[in-house]
Amino acid sequence: MGKFYRINQYIQAKEVRVIDETGKQIGVMPIFNAIQKARELGKDLVEITENANPPICKIIDFQKFKYQEEKKEKEQKKGKKGGEIKEILLTPFISSNDLEYRIKKAKAYLQDNNKVKVRIRFRGRELGKQDFGHRLISRVALELGDVSIKESEAKFAGKELFVTFIPNKNKK
Repeated sequence: MGKFYRINQYIQAKEVRVIDETGKQIGVMPIFNAIQKARELGKDLVEITENANPPICKIIDFQKFKYQEEKKEKEQKKGKKGGEIKEILLTPFISSNDLEYRIKKAKAYLQDNNKVKVRIRFRGRELGKQDFGHRLISRVALELGDVSIKESEAKFAGKELFVTFIPNKNKK
């Protein structure tokens, strides 16, 4: 849902700063004169900024204005792709084929500009073999080295060892 804009007679200010369709400033005038000028041109008077003193209004066809605003919003959303944290779950004694597959997925996530959290879950007697987890983390870090940077060193929390990788912007 888009932003709500006041147009023509619904603008409540007594005086407004008026700009034309191209963005050129016409000047400050009473609201009645501004609406009259817009009607002469066959356009609408749209309140763009109500918080300014006096409020800023634009003489433009309202449908065209809404279309331009939607286009601006889409452009802003384009740049915001990614940025989420994706998780890869491993076990200390994972098979090499499974590990390669998960590393490939992690690379894809990093190339989509997402962070990747690699978790190694230990169960039962595996907790006595924590060095296997650290070796696994170093192998993953080596494989992901060309597309990522390790955010911090591996940490142990409960029965899990985890590390987060962030995309490397320089080496794409």
